Amino acid sequence: MNINTRLFSSAFALLLMLAMGFLASGVQAANLPGPIVSAQQLKALVDSKSVVVLDTRELFQTDGKTPNYAAGHIPGSRPAPYSLFRGPKENPGAVMPLAALTQLVASLGLDPQQAVVLAGSGSDATEFGGVARIYWNLKAAGFTKLAVLNGGTGAWMAAKLPLDKGEPAKIPPSRPKLTYNQAMMVGTDELNQLTKSGKTPLLIDARPEDFFLGEMRHPQAARWGTLPGAKHWDSEEWFVANTGRLLDTTQLRSIAQREGFVSAQPQVSFCNAGHWAATHWFILSEILGQKNVRMYPESVVAWSKAGLPMDNEPSRSTALMRQVKGIGIMKN
Repeated sequence: MNINTRLFSSAFALLLMLAMGFLASGVQAANLPGPIVSAQQLKALVDSKSVVVLDTRELFQTDGKTPNYAAGHIPGSRPAPYSLFRGPKENPGAVMPLAALTQLVASLGLDPQQAVVLAGSGSDATEFGGVARIYWNLKAAGFTKLAVLNGGTGAWMAAKLPLDKGEPAKIPPSRPKLTYNQAMMVGTDELNQLTKSGKTPLLIDARPEDFFLGEMRHPQAARWGTLPGAKHWDSEEWFVANTGRLLDTTQLRSIAQREGFVSAQPQVSFCNAGHWAATHWFILSEILGQKNVRMYPESVVAWSKAGLPMDNEPSRSTALMRQVKGIGIMKN
């Protein structure tokens, strides 16, 4: 055997070993059906070991004792609670520093080239917003193969698909290289300059109506009201009533066209802290393909603290009365 033959054989063996390790680790990227997958579609992906499932539920229920993940989860899924992706208490919508996100992604054993499906509880529209926010955060950091399980773990259970119980398997940390795509987000200063320059995008307030009307505020917001000139659209309208399951794509497109969201005009979605706003961004950008939609992650909490103009802001006497009586403030 000559030197060239030996080198070729060695190289082929190395490539074969790498490919076998790649397949064994389950990191080969699948072609996802789209940004939304059904329970049955996810089952096929899980069985083929071609996707990583992140369980975005908190580890425990609100009593702090009853487990979520350990009590039952999609086989092979990795716990990635929504709270890990949030900003500090005083500004929960703040984008995670890139170093912190990189550390979190590494601890989850993720790489931007992997196919990742996010599975929340599927309990309601608000819970979906947390899943959408994680999706937005990962995409902004360079992940390109992402999807959300429609109806969450609840849909998986309703389909009587198998569950695993107990603690997660140990995952070797990854070494991801992440970079934020700033074009997907807008900050307070930039948005303020856009409004001053007359180039204000279509601003979509994705909160429930009482927030938009200035009757309710987030506990970390400094004032009641909404951004100047904003259009109200409650993100819950994108869902089958009283569920965490999105309407089908035909219905979503019909609603978006009726409300004027399918257009060439740039749009920015916001809420209190980039939670409900993430749902609006997800529908318009990922499902309906509107590439001119961005999100204001810090939203009203940051805007109100910056002392910038707001619409629907109550009088000072009304605001003081509410403050003294502790009314008109969302409970944590």
